[in-house]
Amino acid sequence: MSGVGLAGLLATPLNFDIDDPFDLQQGRVTVRTVWMHASPSLDAEKVKLLQRDALFNIANTAVSEDTVIQNRIWYQIGNEGYVHSGNIQPVRTMLNQPYTGNIPIEGLLAEVTVPYSDAFEEPTTDSKVGYRIYYETTHWIKALVAGTTDGQPWYQIRDDKWDELYYVRAEHLRILTPEELAPISPEVSTRDKKIVVHLDQQLVIAYEMDIPVFVVSASTGAILRSGTYTTPQGNFTTFYKRPSRHMAAGDIAASGFDLPGVPWVQYITKSGISFHGTYWHNDYGRPRSHGCINLSISSAKWLYRWSLPAVPTEKEFSYGGIGTKVEITL
Repeated sequence: MSGVGLAGLLATPLNFDIDDPFDLQQGRVTVRTVWMHASPSLDAEKVKLLQRDALFNIANTAVSEDTVIQNRIWYQIGNEGYVHSGNIQPVRTMLNQPYTGNIPIEGLLAEVTVPYSDAFEEPTTDSKVGYRIYYETTHWIKALVAGTTDGQPWYQIRDDKWDELYYVRAEHLRILTPEELAPISPEVSTRDKKIVVHLDQQLVIAYEMDIPVFVVSASTGAILRSGTYTTPQGNFTTFYKRPSRHMAAGDIAASGFDLPGVPWVQYITKSGISFHGTYWHNDYGRPRSHGCINLSISSAKWLYRWSLPAVPTEKEFSYGGIGTKVEITL
């Protein structure tokens, strides 16, 4: 399981030193606070309290001897100490040249390539922040504009839930190419593809002709402060897919959520249960969701490209048609 736990850390869409998986590797705190410990154990001395969105360089990983927790992966922060990986998003800071080509009316899909970036109501940091958007989340770019105070390039992005427009520094987003969004194994018919979710093991397995081709840890429905959330058992299909979705529900102060740019979403029920990428935790292998199947962003992207229906590059979603079979079982 330690190898599975490191998958999110080692995945990156951009160039870095392939001989050093920790080259430019950073961690971002995803919750209100986490403690840094002197050694990789919850019982070790607490040496520093880190606040939400705090960034640090990850020097290495360690596997703790704590047997009371499912996820035993810790991140080493230089010589300062260790933080448990469960509430740390592995990120990098990579800036991009603005896209100066034609932006179609449908927009262009892009991903965030910095730990986080604020989306403003106007193309200036003097305006109000609408949302903070996070590493590897996906957003639809509608235009390239000049900043009103600095003349620097900004992208206009559209929030798909509220149909609002915001502005983000262009260097913080990378346009996704058709090649990296191309379907995986399109020659395999839909009747020969199947996704199985094992709730007891918190595993997702993709099969081609009953041969497993992809296995990854997941986080499914959990007991949270606001109630008990379950991932339904049974047979489903991936009938509705979106490369980006703003998900929001409930009271944020009581286990609600407001999550713009959730990437690589595949709905399997009309009530909203889906597979999707997750940037608000890194704690796969145990239940932690409101019922959805949480995956690392790189894993969710692979599964999104592999399953049916395929979503055209320029489209915000694909609904109906023939989807991939999904079995959810204990």
